[in-house]
Amino acid sequence: MMKRRYSIRYSLLAIRCAVALAAAAALPASAQTYPSRNITIVVGYAPGGTGDFIARIVGNKLAEKFNRTVVVENRAGASGLIAAQFVVNAAPDGYTILAGQTPEMAINPHFMKSNVDVEHDLVPIALGGVVPLALVVPKDAPWSTVPELLKAAQTPKGLLFASAGTGTPGHFAGEVLRLASHGNMTHVPYKGAAPALADLLGSHVDFYFPGFPAALPFVKNNQMKMLAVSTAQRAATAPDVPTVSEAAGIKDFDFSLWGGFFAPRGTPKEIVSQLNAAINEVLALPDIKTKMADAGTDIIPMSVDQFAGFIKRESGKYQRIVQETGIKPE
Repeated sequence: MMKRRYSIRYSLLAIRCAVALAAAAALPASAQTYPSRNITIVVGYAPGGTGDFIARIVGNKLAEKFNRTVVVENRAGASGLIAAQFVVNAAPDGYTILAGQTPEMAINPHFMKSNVDVEHDLVPIALGGVVPLALVVPKDAPWSTVPELLKAAQTPKGLLFASAGTGTPGHFAGEVLRLASHGNMTHVPYKGAAPALADLLGSHVDFYFPGFPAALPFVKNNQMKMLAVSTAQRAATAPDVPTVSEAAGIKDFDFSLWGGFFAPRGTPKEIVSQLNAAINEVLALPDIKTKMADAGTDIIPMSVDQFAGFIKRESGKYQRIVQETGIKPE
């Protein structure tokens, strides 16, 4: 009897091993050996912005985890579409990844014509982080509150507001603020957060809605003033700073900037799943959570399917805003 039981157990074990080996053999060879070389993460904006911040923090840890070099490459222009096009045209093998953000992934499809169909040409991998926008002004600006800023916008001279590019959340936040307050405000687009912040520091523009990670160091060093945050709720890292909705009495004023990772269509699902798991593991590390929190970035772990659903909801929101405001590309 004992011999028979042993035989049955041995047979079951052999069957399980055979199934596991068959499953492994069914995987594409590229998935079984991934990653076998360096990985490039492409950012659609100049260094210094929120997407660049997330890409570099995650990229550095992925390099340690995979024991491979992870290069962050900035390809600024066209509100992130230049970078998106580059990744769409790359080999679908998991070695060229887009650090995509709200503009190119959720806004541009409803805002401007493009050869890139992000919904079909790119595959969601993982959400990197979500941040509020900070309404900041030069340190020597004569206004220190949102009502004072809006009062200045009623003058014939008006105000200039910067953005990291046409069609970015900061652009939409500024335009909605202008429309809601009936202010005299002129949009000045830049190729990324860094040049926009540089001109704000030099008082060449009057206000700007950058992502928290890009603005916070300058605010902490008293190089610029933060008047409000763009989200519906106050930021956990700046609880004393009011929301624009609170300060200006503008209902439903709610803008954020998020960054996530995407692969070209056709990338093996096994590689996408492997990257999703690796990125979520990196974001769960205590030092990464601290760095993200210090920069005002919320970490929301998501599966591939959950991230795809998140993008769909964000896209629908901006489609409604474009239709309701009538904002056009410049």
